[in-house]
Parts: sequence; structure tokens; C-alpha cells
Amino acid sequence: MATNRFGYSDDFVLKNGKVGINTTEPQETLDVVGSIKATSIKTTGISSFTTYEGFLEANHNINENLDLTSGTSGSLSGEIIVGTGVTATVGSAATSSQGNIDSLKVYNTFTVPTGGTEDRPIKVKPGQLYYNVDFKTIEFWDGNNWRQVDNTTTAGRAYYFGGSHPGLPSTSQIEFVNISTFGNSQYFGDLSIDMGRNAGCSSNVRGISAGGTPGGGDTIEYFTLSSSGSGADFGNLLSSQNRFDACSSSTRGVFTGGNQPSFQNVLQYIEIATTGNALDFGDLTSVRSFMGSCSSPTRGICAGGNTSTVIDLFTIASTGNSIDFGDLIEFNQEGSAASNSVRGVIAGGYANPARHNVIQYITIASNGNAQYFGDLSIAKSGMSGTGNQTRAVYFGCTGGSPANTTTIDSILYATTGNSVDFGDFTYGGLNGNRSFGAASSDSHGGLGGF
Repeated sequence: MATNRFGYSDDFVLKNGKVGINTTEPQETLDVVGSIKATSIKTTGISSFTTYEGFLEANHNINENLDLTSGTSGSLSGEIIVGTGVTATVGSAATSSQGNIDSLKVYNTFTVPTGGTEDRPIKVKPGQLYYNVDFKTIEFWDGNNWRQVDNTTTAGRAYYFGGSHPGLPSTSQIEFVNISTFGNSQYFGDLSIDMGRNAGCSSNVRGISAGGTPGGGDTIEYFTLSSSGSGADFGNLLSSQNRFDACSSSTRGVFTGGNQPSFQNVLQYIEIATTGNALDFGDLTSVRSFMGSCSSPTRGICAGGNTSTVIDLFTIASTGNSIDFGDLIEFNQEGSAASNSVRGVIAGGYANPARHNVIQYITIASNGNAQYFGDLSIAKSGMSGTGNQTRAVYFGCTGGSPANTTTIDSILYATTGNSVDFGDFTYGGLNGNRSFGAASSDSHGGLGGF
């Protein structure tokens, strides 16, 4: 920072908002006793007389190209304004001293640190930005994790893929509904193989289907949500798996439990934007299958399974074992979970000898037991749930009353109450009847903008 630009024998004062040279009592804004000779006066860089020993410049305008390569660049508050067609370049040897910048106005572009997932900065403060070339998205550090900034416009679609029904073969069909409007499902495309008892998750770009019977095994497929089409190979699970579930953030999908060759407690994950095999995440608190899983942008939830009331919690961005979250109202397997970024809602299920019509909910950010939400129109299990930030939809049914139904149920997260009829299946299975498929959307609670 500039502190003086005059001879050591001179008197220089800043007093009462006035500058004095060769006088101790300046009377004007600039009071010079003696003569002034200047061929030209030009101030470059950020440092100026206004940054003299703690006097902070409120705003700084850069009207010509500026290159700070070394030294101290000054102490600022207020704004740095970079004019149109002008660039400001800060070299690696330049520093910026104390002070706060209220806002930064850039009329062209500015560059944030760039690199791959493994190159993310280590010493960062909350709010700092980073461009991840692996995921092609801007990220920010929230103090605990790197989170993506949502810059994608979603269509608000829910997708149901695969599925089976007792006595019927599995299917490869993918169907979708527009969540904001009621109506019957529409044909989207096909997975490359038939999958029933599969698990599904998604980012706002890709849908993921994994495992299942009879043909799923350890296969993971993906399809692009914004355009109709078929599934393509993504990679493989750690082992063949079925009767399991999944949840996801905007970047990562986590598969929970399963039943191959016996009940499982394994958690495994994938990075949705890339292709490749699943990796070990950790373990659930107990072995189980046919649970319901959902998520907020940071937390994954796994509820019920094998007549269990246990709700597990894990942090999606890290790896490790799950911890206890709380308990469901009643024993539950084959229940279906959906969520926005605040609430998870678990609907239906089965505990021998009866199926359930109970809908229960949790607040994902705070641990605790589930609470009563309302009831389904009929008792059913084997559904798959997903939704957007406002509404959840539940596809599929097995063993309802009547035993076979094509009804899609719907609830609003913000209010409690019974489900309403959303529409019907129109493709797949026997007259559209399907169960034990997988569901996800381009706007579910795990996305939430990050």
C-alpha cells in the first residue's frame, strides 16, 4: 500500500479530510505550500492516496487494462468496478490487504479456479467458487462439502422404469408423467434389458437404473431425461442385487441394501455424470431389503425393510456407515419413499399378514421418528416414489384391494392428508399393471439446486 510519495524532510498530513504538504494545518482539500510541477498525473493499480494508512477507498473504478503482477494491491471496501471491454489480471505474486469488498461488478467475464474433482482446493472458505471440469459445473464450498450450483432448467418430469408383476415377466419400458399436471403416463423409451425389482436414482440430466431380476443382475444403465430414448450401459454394481433402493444428490447416486444372495447391509455409490462401476460407500445399521430411500441435497435416508421400523441416515457427499435417524410408525417393507429438499414421505408397505395404506413423513434435516401424514386410497405395497419440490407421485402396486390397479397416487409435501388419484399407467405389464420398478425425476429433493 502507498503510504507516502514525498521527501522525508517534508511535512505531510491528512487532517479533517484535507491533505497538506509543507503545512500542518491544511485549509483546502489539497493545500500545498510551495510549487507543483507535473508533466502528467496518472494513477494505476488499486493503491492510491485514498488508501493511505487505513483510509479505505469506498469504490474503485478500473477503466483501462490493469495487470497486478506483484506487491500489495491495496485495502478496499465498497466495490471494484471493471469497465466494459477492460480486463483486470492479478498475478500469482500479487496480494490484497485487509478490507471488505461489498460487491464486484464485471461487465464481461471473470475466471474462478478450475480443475477436476481430485484437484479441488483444500484451504477454502465458505462461499468460494470452483469450476469442476469433470462435471462441467460451478461448485461452491458450504463449509463442509462442495455443492453444485444449479444452472439447468428442468421439465418437471417423473419417470418409472422396469418393473414386474406376480406371474408376469419383467419389462424394459420407461414411462413418464408431468408432475405439475395430473394425467396418465406416456411412453418414453426402453432400457436395454428387462428389469424388475431394480433401483433407480437421477441427477437433473441422467436417469439411472440398476440391478434387478431376471436380467438386471449387476447391470447399471442410464438414459438422458430431457429426450426420449433407450438406456445405455453405465457400469456394474459391486455384485448382483435386487429388492433394493437408491437415492441421489445432483452428482452422486447411492444404492441401499438388497437381497442377493441374502439380506444385505451394503451401501454403494456412483458419480452420475460419469460412467463406471459402483464403489463401496459403507454399511447400513442392519441387513435388509425392500426399503424406501429418499434424500435432501446433502442427506440420504433409508427407511424400513424386512418388517423393520429403522430409519438410517448418511451424508451423500462422503463415504461411511449410516447412523440411526429414528423409527417409522409401524413395521414396514415394500414401502415407497419420495422427498423434496425438506420432507421425506414414506407411503404404503407390507408387514405380514397385511399391506398398509398409511403415509408417514420425516423432516430430513432433523433426526427423529416418523409422523402420521395421511392414507393411500387403498392399502398397497411394491410402489416406487419420486416427485418435485411440491408434489410426490407413487407408481405401481402389488396385492392391493383390488389386487391389480393402474392408479398413480399423489400427495403435496407441504400439507398432510390422504393421497389423491394422479392418473394411470398406460404401458407395460398386464393392462398397464406393474410393481417393483424404479422411479426418479429431474427435480426431486436430492437435487434442490445443488
